[in-house]
Amino acid sequence: MLQPKRRKYAKDFRGKRRGMATRGAVLSFGEFGLKAVGRGWLSAQQIEAARRSITHNLKKGGRVWVRIFPDKPVSGRAAGKRMGGGKGDVARYVAVVLPGRILFEVAGASEEIVKDAFAKAKAKIPFKTRMIYKEGL
Repeated sequence: MLQPKRRKYAKDFRGKRRGMATRGAVLSFGEFGLKAVGRGWLSAQQIEAARRSITHNLKKGGRVWVRIFPDKPVSGRAAGKRMGGGKGDVARYVAVVLPGRILFEVAGASEEIVKDAFAKAKAKIPFKTRMIYKEGL
């Protein structure tokens, strides 16, 4: 799974998810992209599941870029643990996704195949997304 090699601080606050994405909001590598319409946290497992469904559908017929990285640690406590005792250990890593952020890009495949691949990847993502195209296509 994706996770940072090392961090300056092990644990983060939960934070706010306000506003729109300014960085990572335009296609940079591929011809087609999967863009977030909603906002939320995308775990490393969800990113990997969506990536695998896209590459499986392309059948060696295109190149995939993952434009997000799960660099935010989320701590968790064991079920049935009493209150107190401090913040829990890091349970997983998530990527904070704001509306407008491009999650995946694909190049070198036909539009119908990419549309089908993104439809399968959308099922793995916990918020709304839409497919976008490069200018001039």
